[in-house]
Amino acid sequence: MPTSSHAFHYAIAIGSNRCGRHGRPVAEVAAAIAALAGVVAVSPVVASAPIGPSIRRYANAVVLIESVDQPPVVLDRLKAIERAFGRRRGQRWSARVIDLDIVLWSGGPWCAPGLTIPHIAFRARDFVLGPLLGVAPDWRDPLSGLTVRQLRARLRRGLPRVDQADTRP
Repeated sequence: MPTSSHAFHYAIAIGSNRCGRHGRPVAEVAAAIAALAGVVAVSPVVASAPIGPSIRRYANAVVLIESVDQPPVVLDRLKAIERAFGRRRGQRWSARVIDLDIVLWSGGPWCAPGLTIPHIAFRARDFVLGPLLGVAPDWRDPLSGLTVRQLRARLRRGLPRVDQADTRP
């Protein structure tokens, strides 16, 4: 268990494609950022096309936070913020007021029921890698060894995806 002198860093992906009590999706993202404790860096908000059945465009950002807490505790806080914003579990990839995901943390890989870090799909999502590039370009994926900058360049050039099962650099 870390002591208060040992803080971890977390990259949190934030997305919204539905109006909520704070307003349009961009305002929901800004309000979610304000609700997070320990924010040390914030990416610009970018617009992205939806994945899956939703037809509404997303507002996306990535923040870096600092916390002495282990991933399950941080995840519980993120889920509490989602509930406070009116997020309800439902259809996968449907419209949502807010979505908060742990993408990376400075402790390396983490795997437990309900939580896998690095986020299983972040390497294939430009709406995560783009904002992440703005706040942590040199952060390395602990599984592939590639930096965020390298992962985004691979994605943009259409190179083969680097999955968790394929950790060759």
